Amino acid sequence: MKISVIGTGRMGKGIVKTLSPYVETLCWASRNTEHVKNLIGGYEWKNHLLPVTYVDALEADMIIPALWFRDLLPWAKENHDKLTGKILIDIVNPFTEDFSDFTLDWGQSAAEELQRILPATKVVGAFKNTFFQVFNEPIYNELKSDVYVTSDDEVAKKEVMSLLESIPFRVIDGGNLSNNRIIERITLFEREVAIRYGNYPYISNHLFGINI
Repeated sequence: MKISVIGTGRMGKGIVKTLSPYVETLCWASRNTEHVKNLIGGYEWKNHLLPVTYVDALEADMIIPALWFRDLLPWAKENHDKLTGKILIDIVNPFTEDFSDFTLDWGQSAAEELQRILPATKVVGAFKNTFFQVFNEPIYNELKSDVYVTSDDEVAKKEVMSLLESIPFRVIDGGNLSNNRIIERITLFEREVAIRYGNYPYISNHLFGINI
């Protein structure tokens, strides 16, 4: 399966660092491919990374847009047809830029909005409760950080969970996309609590005491 990450910001870099040891080829897209080439040179698993354009990234079977929420929905609308039939991993939260509030109302989530715009795309939510710093050290105090994987397409969800099974996180089936109404909001709450108790950015270390 061909996989691509779109974006070279903090989350894009973190996702690439996490996935690159476990995939044969990971396409990494930027508006400027020379910028991606320069970044790839500093990665341990650089032989697994392929610099591509935004357009070429859409040829992948599984696409991870590491974009701000304000840019995600316009990007999805613009590429509606090219995303048909693809698995789209949504890592985005609808936070304000200062992380003080949400840009969506209660009863809404970024993942559901994305699926509404892209009804023929298999949207899978993941890494919404993961801040970019955690990718550098996902195991903290001997505990793995949790990643909740959600989708209304069970087959697509299982494919994403299979992709993530080797990474140094605890991957949990988070149910349907509607659960992102909780996940996206509890992420901001957990951030507040973690800052208060000095654990930030580690907000999701075994929130649930289950063994999986």
